[in-house]
Amino acid sequence: MLAVENTVTILEKLAELNRAGVTDIASDLDITKGTVHNHLTTLEENGLVVRDGDQFRLGLRLFEFGEQIKNQHKIYDVGVPEVDKLAEQTGELGNILVEEHGQGIYLYRARGENALSLDTGIGSRINLHQAGLGKAILAHLPEERVDEIIDEHGLEPSTKNTLTTRDALFEDLEQIRDRGYALDMEERAVGVRCVAAPVITNDGVVRGAVSVAGPVSRLRGDYLETEVPELVKLTANVISINLSYA
Repeated sequence: MLAVENTVTILEKLAELNRAGVTDIASDLDITKGTVHNHLTTLEENGLVVRDGDQFRLGLRLFEFGEQIKNQHKIYDVGVPEVDKLAEQTGELGNILVEEHGQGIYLYRARGENALSLDTGIGSRINLHQAGLGKAILAHLPEERVDEIIDEHGLEPSTKNTLTTRDALFEDLEQIRDRGYALDMEERAVGVRCVAAPVITNDGVVRGAVSVAGPVSRLRGDYLETEVPELVKLTANVISINLSYA
């Protein structure tokens, strides 16, 4: 394994474990303790990890990088106030997702009065086919790009409702294009539904997606099929226009 790959793998393991010692990391990753120690020492010297006794955790310098990266996405600056309004209007969880390397990255979340607490936070990665936000993006990517993403990341289920065949996914993507929004019917998380719409600038490029997520008990009937979709599409449209002329 290349040195850089070792470093990335160690950082990912620390993110997973919150904090860990050299022995635990070496055992989990099947890397020698000496190699792990050397990498952690270098990371510590550069402020990327912090030592607490005989354990290490991620350092705040990574947060600094994250803030810089987030601000490089114009959809963040343009979208935050609009998604804040969306969350306030619905009382639910508002989201902005972008695609990178064939996966979805949560760029922003806004909590309405009754918003759920989910297992994905800002910076979390998901497979695009598993969520309404991701499907809203996939529906507006070239078909060959969608095929590439499926080939690379597969169609693994997140729940029993996840679309796990190309035919089912492509049929759903066609419906999303026709109606202008995507539905996530407990496809990523049991008990949670989502309405998502793509953010497409006037050059025809999909820049991301916005959504409202909430419990099945609230996102149902006309509210799910009419009211929330109209609010989400309006939000996506405003962001699209503002991005186009930013």
